[in-house]
Amino acid sequence: MTTLPDTMRVVEAEGVGGPEVLVEGARPVPEPGPGDVLIRVTAAGVNGPDLVQRRGHYPPPEGASDLLGLEVSGEVVATGEDTTAWRPGDRVCALTNGGGYAEYVAVDAGHCLPIPEGVGEVDAAGLPETWFTVWSNLFHGPTVPEASTLLVHGGGGGIGSTAIQLGAARGLRVFTTVEAGDVEFVTSLGAERAIDFRTEDFVSVVRDAGGADLVLDIIGGDYIARNIKAARPDARIVQLAFNHGSKVEINLMPVMLKRLTYTGSTLRSRPAEFKAAIATELREEVWPLFADGTLRSVTHAVLPMARAGDAHRTMEDGQHRGKILLRP
Repeated sequence: MTTLPDTMRVVEAEGVGGPEVLVEGARPVPEPGPGDVLIRVTAAGVNGPDLVQRRGHYPPPEGASDLLGLEVSGEVVATGEDTTAWRPGDRVCALTNGGGYAEYVAVDAGHCLPIPEGVGEVDAAGLPETWFTVWSNLFHGPTVPEASTLLVHGGGGGIGSTAIQLGAARGLRVFTTVEAGDVEFVTSLGAERAIDFRTEDFVSVVRDAGGADLVLDIIGGDYIARNIKAARPDARIVQLAFNHGSKVEINLMPVMLKRLTYTGSTLRSRPAEFKAAIATELREEVWPLFADGTLRSVTHAVLPMARAGDAHRTMEDGQHRGKILLRP
């Protein structure tokens, strides 16, 4: 039986601010509650919500750890009461409500997944947050017919690279906005058309192709009105972030005339049962596609956890492709 230490190394935020507020610290090793597992962290993913929480605008849910980190990979080292799905020694990747920037984290057992065949344990840390998010917003619930046109903004990042792969794997025509240097990268993931947002108008490109049936946006700002213009009748627009701002003035008449659905969500606040249902769908419908090479993990960089501030700076610069990971 593994003997666990009493304390662990963590990265915590000294107040609210820039990446410099992230510092090393020590905390007690958490105990898994009923239905939980305790994971010794191999790697943790860095995500946009981490940056927002660090700035003071995305507080953790009641009862969740105040530490950053919404996804990890690692080894199950202990289980709580009524936990039967996993045993000590199992290798998993998991969606967390926080606490990933640490050597150990307690996680709802229903939010864990096996590491997909063909994906390394470190790279697997970059899967849960983006794959849970994209699947739950695009493919959980409403049926998306094959050959539908999906417009993905920010195709080079974690959410974007995930959405491109899932869309292509499910037979969609995927258009994506990127910087010029990312064109080859996103087309290798399955994008039919990479749109250089600095030199091309994505509205014109998409409308010339018949319009978008589905839009996934993390930009916001003036993209909100432009997404409505790019959408074809009965399209669905999904907002996951507002990197360019959420307060805009737009004409909503086209939403009515085109019968558009405009929606959005955050994942961490969803009920545990919902996230467990998404985990089941991913395991059954998506995880096998890693084994046959249809899907792949996309890791930009792996940094020591002590350099979490540098990881945040890289994300804020917007020059990364795929996920940035931290290792204790």
